[in-house]
Amino acid sequence: MAANKEFQKKLRKAERLAYFAGFLFVIAGIGGLFLLYDPDFSIFQKKQNTLLSNNIEIDEDRIENGIHVRTGLIDAKGLMTVVTNCTNCHSAKLVTQNRMSAERWNATIKWMQETQNLWELGSNQKVIVEYLVANYPQKEKGRREHLMNINWYELEN
Repeated sequence: MAANKEFQKKLRKAERLAYFAGFLFVIAGIGGLFLLYDPDFSIFQKKQNTLLSNNIEIDEDRIENGIHVRTGLIDAKGLMTVVTNCTNCHSAKLVTQNRMSAERWNATIKWMQETQNLWELGSNQKVIVEYLVANYPQKEKGRREHLMNINWYELEN
């Protein structure tokens, strides 16, 4: 009989332990659902003052140190015409890396109008080309030269 009572005690203790483990499992599951629903819900993350960051008004046409902050273009006559007409379709970096003469810029604009659906620029075309030629002039040496006289070798397996 004593062995049976001892067994019953151990069984109740195991049962309570199972209930406690189940309770912890349910709590962890609820916490997991909160994290799935809102990943920012964590006690380990630093809380930011969202009130300040949401109320700051960003000036998209801000110039700092002679550079248009949003695009990285040089602040000069015709800047906003270039920003308005060129950065609607592509990055300003694409404009600045293609340093060309006025003739080449006009040809490129004509190509974009014929093949890329660029609108008619009218008098803005002259302003744009003058800005680009003055601030991003053609370099003597652009892309690297073609590789010539190279001794290629076969790769072994």
